[in-house]
Amino acid sequence: MVSGCFDLLHSGHVAFMEEAARLGELHVCLGSDRTVLGLKGRPPVNSEVERQYLIKALACVHEAHISTGSGLLDFLPEVESLKPDIFFVNADGDSQLKRETIEARGIEYRVAERKPHGDLVARSTTALRQVQVVPYRVDLAGGWLDQPFVGKHAAGPVLNCSLEPQVEYETRSGMASSTRRTAISLWGPKLPAQDRELLARMIFAFENPPGTVDVAGSQDAIGIVYPGINKLNYNGQYWPESIETMHDPDVIDFLQDRLYLHFTSARPGAFEVLAERNVTPAGAKRLAEAAEAAWVALLAKDAEAFGAAMTESYDAQIAMFPLMVTPDIAETIARNASTTLGHKITGAGGGGYVVFFSETPVEGAKRVRIRTED
Repeated sequence: MVSGCFDLLHSGHVAFMEEAARLGELHVCLGSDRTVLGLKGRPPVNSEVERQYLIKALACVHEAHISTGSGLLDFLPEVESLKPDIFFVNADGDSQLKRETIEARGIEYRVAERKPHGDLVARSTTALRQVQVVPYRVDLAGGWLDQPFVGKHAAGPVLNCSLEPQVEYETRSGMASSTRRTAISLWGPKLPAQDRELLARMIFAFENPPGTVDVAGSQDAIGIVYPGINKLNYNGQYWPESIETMHDPDVIDFLQDRLYLHFTSARPGAFEVLAERNVTPAGAKRLAEAAEAAWVALLAKDAEAFGAAMTESYDAQIAMFPLMVTPDIAETIARNASTTLGHKITGAGGGGYVVFFSETPVEGAKRVRIRTED
């Protein structure tokens, strides 16, 4: 017999049970949801019924039982009824109390060392829980319209998309990394399965407590929480009037296959993009029209039109906020302009990534994977 929670089943669990099964007919006792909550202070990710199903599906397991006891020795009722010859634990699960309890019943107590199968990486549920799966976001067009001092001049959309964290993007680089850290501080490594707008509003409120002078834009929080490609329709307020999300796999592939992120440098700590600005009704309208054109081109999967609209959005941005562009950004854009269809800067610029839309690979740039579901 072996016992445990066996939540987030991984290769280390399987290797442990395969070792135990070599000693005889293997029975697995699973901590109930109630016991896991009491011992760990949180419910398991997978319910007791799902965990039992997964364990029973393993070829090395004869039977899986949901322990009917409680606490650290929740398996005792099953020990009494099944009377195993051997009680097998790994080094992490070994304890003097457990040993004395088992040996007092005339059952052999054995301890295995935690070791991975073959060349596999050693796994633990605790380590897996620390893997960050909270996404990033990249803005595609219309950035700054989520700020009322721009949006009051012209209603229009901000386009962005949520990115799988396949790589760790540089901080202070326009990828909403600070907003992502806020989400992680609130909920840990995974977004909760709740209403998306509620989650985004919670992040936005957390980042902008009462008295905040320079309010962080809401498109960062929305882009992190909402999967797919998002069109956020602003009309002079901090929060959009509506949120449209595109999940069509053909459209997502169209964008994903042509999107490249080229890192320049991190934005300096003292950088203030608003120190120089020229926000006008004409400039805001130009930005809004460029973002709307980008959305129309995206839905039509018109690569040339989308690239042109992305570039027009960038030009409208830097006309109002010239400090967005650094010499490094300008040089990176100039070097690739003849071979790409469009470009822009992530976030408020001053460093970070240049986003290229291109039919051909961009040297030194990262590919992206758009998050399509929670």
